[in-house]
Amino acid sequence: MARKKSHHRHGTPSRPRFWGKHAVAAALDNPGRRVVHAWATRDAAELMQFPPDVPLTRAEVTDLGKLVPGDAPHQGMVIEVEPLEDIWLDDILTQAPERAVLLVLDQVTDPHNVGAILRSAAAFGAIGIVTQDRHSPPESGALAKAASGALETMPWVRTVNLARALGDIGEAGFWRIGLAGDGATELKDALGPKRVALVLGAEGPGMRPNTREHCDAIARLPITSKVESLNVSNAAAVALYAASVA
Repeated sequence: MARKKSHHRHGTPSRPRFWGKHAVAAALDNPGRRVVHAWATRDAAELMQFPPDVPLTRAEVTDLGKLVPGDAPHQGMVIEVEPLEDIWLDDILTQAPERAVLLVLDQVTDPHNVGAILRSAAAFGAIGIVTQDRHSPPESGALAKAASGALETMPWVRTVNLARALGDIGEAGFWRIGLAGDGATELKDALGPKRVALVLGAEGPGMRPNTREHCDAIARLPITSKVESLNVSNAAAVALYAASVA
């Protein structure tokens, strides 16, 4: 009788596994991240120089492939970690500089998109991202790989009530701009205040009505009629750039 495959062989939300040079190096460099175990080929172990307090197992490439999903590009190294500690919205808002950009994601659940958004947020100097806890992906290898290290450096607030969070963000002096294809104005015309919160919804359904109601403006990106919309991570990158140079 064949042995039933374990549902935990690639990690769990409470013990995710990361892979690839950027994700692994960033996790090792983050003092707030606890690395539980590491697996690496001989060459990768010499390249990464794992700290002595991290248990390390030397492994062959084929063995590493069994620790991660499918054809994940592990580049000879895999680590198992504990999730980062919670970050509170109040801490980000009270420490926000006079000029700041914050990202709010409404039910964006794809880990590749959220990872790419974290990377763009770090690239354009956002102070953090905010998601609803029940409708956002957990930390995972796919997300960390897409974030290319930004998961370890970009503050990520998971909140129970997104509408309430948007209320707090508005009270902190942020101009809340929801992005939607039916926006009455282009994003560049909606920008202006020094503190901006960019709100993006999931692909397809977009922002929920209650989320839109908590925005100060609904704006659109100036894309041509050749495409109906942009991928949410691409839209976030464009919007972050626009806000950073406004």
